[in-house]
Amino acid sequence: MASSLLCWLLIIITINAADGFMEFVVSRCVFNSTDLNDIQYIQSYIYNKKEFVRFDSNVGRFVGYTEFGVKNAERLNKDQSLIAGYKAEKETYCLHNIDILYQTALTKSVAPTVRLYSTTPPAGHHPSMLVCRVYDFYPKTIKVQWLRDGQEVTSDVTTTDEMEDGDWYYQVHSQLEYTPRSGERISCRVEHVSLKEPLIADWGTDRDWVSVGAQGVLVSDGTLGVSVSDGTLGVSVSGGS
Repeated sequence: MASSLLCWLLIIITINAADGFMEFVVSRCVFNSTDLNDIQYIQSYIYNKKEFVRFDSNVGRFVGYTEFGVKNAERLNKDQSLIAGYKAEKETYCLHNIDILYQTALTKSVAPTVRLYSTTPPAGHHPSMLVCRVYDFYPKTIKVQWLRDGQEVTSDVTTTDEMEDGDWYYQVHSQLEYTPRSGERISCRVEHVSLKEPLIADWGTDRDWVSVGAQGVLVSDGTLGVSVSDGTLGVSVSGGS
């Protein structure tokens, strides 16, 4: 799956407070690669939620946003040694930490697990609904599609945005409301940067449903599982090795 252009932020915040007034400094590294030309260093000075002056490496100087900020920017820009030091932060602060981030997180990926199951649909014009739950994947960008006998289905489909789990992993849920047809095969297709090829969870044919439903079995070889629990039929597929 083709990767999309991402813009990452590395942020450090320093806070000072006195008599109910708060001043804080935010240092940011905006980047989409480890190339120094693709890195922007910004240091913003904020007083009571309002930014009054900032240094921007793309501009090469301080810029004021209030009357007080403009006066300070003019004063600071006269100090060439100070300006040189701030310009150097793009390499000494940003590049150093960005290299660490790429080595430890940004170039890593974790393959998703896909669970496909049937549930009772809300009142509507279709008697059946399938849910495709895709979870425990990283990074965030992912593509989830429904296929009916190999052809993409776009109508009566509802898909959530990618949701954070709070542990670097993400999940997304997609629902398909439909009217079953004899002998058809419905699939949930997932594309992710961690996968060499799309991961496909097949709901199966009528024969598969009867076989599993009648026996109530649990089949698992580490990659594919079919289960029946509390009247809900589910199929799980893992993209991991």
